[in-house]
Amino acid sequence: MATARERIVDAAEELITAGQVPPALEAVAAAAGVSKGGLLYHFDKQSLLRALVTRAVHRFDARLTEAAARGTMAAAWLRLSVPAPDERTVYRAMMSMLRLTTTGEFDLPDEVGDAERRWQRMLTAEVGDPVRARLVRLVGDGLFLAALTGPPPTSDEVEQLLHHLGLPTSAGGVRS
Repeated sequence: MATARERIVDAAEELITAGQVPPALEAVAAAAGVSKGGLLYHFDKQSLLRALVTRAVHRFDARLTEAAARGTMAAAWLRLSVPAPDERTVYRAMMSMLRLTTTGEFDLPDEVGDAERRWQRMLTAEVGDPVRARLVRLVGDGLFLAALTGPPPTSDEVEQLLHHLGLPTSAGGVRS
């Protein structure tokens, strides 16, 4: 059974996915089945948003670490940069949360910077060159924005990019 803390984070994630960015604490408490005081015992608004971002980073990190172990992290990076149709809402919600950083309403947790540096090191180890690794990350960023702002790149287009960049793709086109 999930703890109250886990239920709160789950509820906040569901509300954000539904477009409530940031979600009202009252709505999170109701969705989690706790009182607002119960929610505030575990989180204030900032710490709840940080918990959501940290959870997303850990999920993404697990997928990339598995791919790195197979020698296909660069391919996984590009494939994961194009969210599947059922993931697009979550990705858009995360982008909305990132906009809150520009207003000073939200500061990203340290885990984000730590993860970015780790991912850069893992990509560099795989492709053998820090500039090429950075190029892969920037191409992924472009794919991500294209997927969120217009028609998403197709799987075939991503596979063509992988081929053009000469990246190992043992997954044969399957999302990593």
